[in-house]
Order: sequence, then structure tokens, then C-alpha cells
Amino acid sequence: MIQFVADGIVNAALIALGAIGLSMTYNILRFANFAQGEILTIGAYFTLLVLGVLGFGIGAMGPVAFGWPLLASIVVAVGTTSIIVLIVDWLLFRQLRDKNASRITFIMAAFGVSLMGRNLITLVAGGEPKYFDFYIPKTFELLPGMKVRPDDLAIVAIAVIAFIILFAFMNRTSMGRQMRAVAENPTLARINGIDVRAVIRWTWIIGASLATIAGALLAHNTQLRPEMGFDMLLPMFAALILGGANNLYGTILGAIVVGLTEALAVYVGLSGYRAAVTFLVMIAFLMVRPQGILGEKE
Repeated sequence: MIQFVADGIVNAALIALGAIGLSMTYNILRFANFAQGEILTIGAYFTLLVLGVLGFGIGAMGPVAFGWPLLASIVVAVGTTSIIVLIVDWLLFRQLRDKNASRITFIMAAFGVSLMGRNLITLVAGGEPKYFDFYIPKTFELLPGMKVRPDDLAIVAIAVIAFIILFAFMNRTSMGRQMRAVAENPTLARINGIDVRAVIRWTWIIGASLATIAGALLAHNTQLRPEMGFDMLLPMFAALILGGANNLYGTILGAIVVGLTEALAVYVGLSGYRAAVTFLVMIAFLMVRPQGILGEKE
């Protein structure tokens, strides 16, 4: 029974990495970014491309089946994906902001970017699943009845490090404080001299970076497919809503609930319905606390 907890925590770490980008976009840019799943996928494909250029495979670190080649490839992919995202923002979303477009226009534009991105990925990379490497996963018993892979522990550790860096950035740097100010009141922030455009650029970069890390680690853990990010989009939105859309800490807690719920659904034989089970749990919780776990009443 306890095995689902281990599986759920790993899944939650990946969901949280992607969902934080959704949370930041929602709070700072004021719209739901349906293209976040494709950002995750693009980051994973760029990671695979860099791995191919390096030609070292994914490496290894002791019992962990990946090492510096994969980590270095993720760093390069973070930069490349961020550039792509900033170009899309400059070509599309910035134009909409300058024209004071409605929120629904932004949402539909993001949905269009999602569809276009997914089809472009399929056109360029093909629709067949790809793998970073082929290896035989080894497990060990962490607790009685709980077996984990060293890679799972490494994935959770990377996610925790990313969260620590993010929260240190948000709370201890000038740009982080400016981002919080824009999320609170963009008009007042602009009046007080905050460069809102710089804040928006950093929002995209942080969201794309975390999504790239999530995509690369997910692809290593499973397989790389053009639909991979789309499949993650619903759990990410569920984590965002369940945790409280205006709270990054709540997003992580929401991801933990979603990850554990999906793992439990698989454990009891409902793997084909895990998305439905997750949303039933989310709806039941929101009926009691509509603002989410750490959300505030409006």
C-alpha cells in the first residue's frame, strides 16, 4: 500500500515543476497558459538534441542512471527553450498586451500556440516515441513495502533544489520582489517605476526553465513523445487550482495531492481513469474550500 506514496511523490515533483510556470503566468500575465505543456515538450526535445550533439549518452552518477551529460544538456535546453518562449511572447503576447486584449483572447492565443507547437514538434521530430537511453532500472527497499529507484530520488532532489533556488530568488532578489509587486497590482507597480516588461521576460524564462527540467526528467523516466506535455497539462492545472492559483507554495502542495491521487488510482487498478479520479478529488475538495489549499478568498 505504501508503494503508491513513493510513486506519487516522484510524479508530484514533475507536476510541480511544470505547474509553477502556470502559476507565475496566471498571476503576473493574468491568463492561463495552455501552451505550458508544449514548452515542457520542446525543452525535452532540445535536451535530446543536445545529448545527440555531445555524443556521451546520459552518463551515470553511481547508482543513478544519468549524470553530467544529461544535466549539462538540460542547462543548454533551458537557455534554448527560454529564447523560443521569449520570441513567441514578442511576436504574439506582447502585441496583445499592447492592444489591451481581453483575457479570453490571451487564453485562445495560448491554446492556438499549444496546437501549433504540438504539430510542429510532430512534423520535425516525428510521432514515434524516443528514449534518452536504454537501461535496466534498479530498485532498492527504502522502507518496508516501499521500493524506489535511485533515479527517482535524484529527480525529487533536483526538483527540491529548483524550488529552493526559485523561492530564494523570489524573496531575496530585487527582481523577485518586483515580480511579486506586479502580481499584486501591475498598474501600481508600473507607477512606482518597476519595469513590467523585464518582469514579464523573467516570468517566461523561469516558467520555461522549470518546464524544461520537468520535461527532460519525465522523458528520462518514461519516454519522449510530442503529446507528453499535453498529457501533463491537466495534472498541472489541477495542481494549480487545488493548491490556490495565487500561491506558489500552494501549487507545490496541490501537485503533491494530484501526484498521490494519480498513484493511488494506478495502485487500485484505475490507471485508465486516473485523470478522472484526480478531478473528482479536486472538485470534492474545492466544494469545501473553493480558494484552494493556500489560496485566499477574493
